[in-house]
Amino acid sequence: MKPRSFGISRRRTVTLGAVVASGALAFAMASSVPASAAPRHAGSLDYVALGDSYAAAPGVPEQIDPVCARSNSNYPHLVAARNKAVLTDVSCSGATTADLALATGTAPAPYDALSRKTDLVTVTIGGNDIGFTSVLGHCASVVSSNPAGSPCRDDLTQGGTDQVEQSITATASKISRVIAEIHRRAPHARVAMVGYPSLFPDSGVGCTSASVPFAAGDFAYLRDKTKSLNSMIARQAKRGGATYVDTYTPTIGHDMCRPVGERWIESLAPQTPAAPAHPNALGEQAMATAVTNALAKCGGAHRA
Repeated sequence: MKPRSFGISRRRTVTLGAVVASGALAFAMASSVPASAAPRHAGSLDYVALGDSYAAAPGVPEQIDPVCARSNSNYPHLVAARNKAVLTDVSCSGATTADLALATGTAPAPYDALSRKTDLVTVTIGGNDIGFTSVLGHCASVVSSNPAGSPCRDDLTQGGTDQVEQSITATASKISRVIAEIHRRAPHARVAMVGYPSLFPDSGVGCTSASVPFAAGDFAYLRDKTKSLNSMIARQAKRGGATYVDTYTPTIGHDMCRPVGERWIESLAPQTPAAPAHPNALGEQAMATAVTNALAKCGGAHRA
């Protein structure tokens, strides 16, 4: 996810510099690197993957697109393999909802991968629109002021207004437009809006440390904002005739506070190949399983 300022003036907002390049840079350079696509065969399931870094999987081996930090072990590639689908993967680290319509140089817009022949579309988007990386960076920057308290929540809710919640609310209409545009371009496709996984412990006070530098009281706030973002995406999916894929529930207990091997989301100092605060290979596998199971429950990859 790329940084976004929340207008916090009392303390300096920091960003997670090691996460990924900004979406603007990624899309400006995208003309030099093609989207990953498998050879097409008659009768194959035509699958298009859209989304941000949680779909692209920056840092997860093997990286096949250095501009978008895209892995061939991301959940779209795993879903495609499990469903014997022909995948066009145009997920890109740093992407916002607006970037899906952005063509740069000779590279078409990600939306242009869609057509009337498309059978399945997965999308993970919205985190960059609400500036979640900037939120994490700010929370990390203020932990020392009150490690046992909730300095980040206190900053972001000053005056009784929750800045993150405001951004989530403002992003709802953008998610709605994404779904409508996909249906317009790919009217026969099953559309799956894939939510965000469990980054933080689902209960308790967290694990404040050098690699997880959040105050004890801020873990609950960050967890609740993740849930709120997912709930908004789920509502928009239902209203727009898309399937919502819950990746939060199946990843509970595998957050960044867990030890290596049990951790599917890396801390801010990753110990397995992945970007900070992003799914590692195990996390992408869990997301792929969630997508596959959700599609099976709603009748498969083709739109009903």
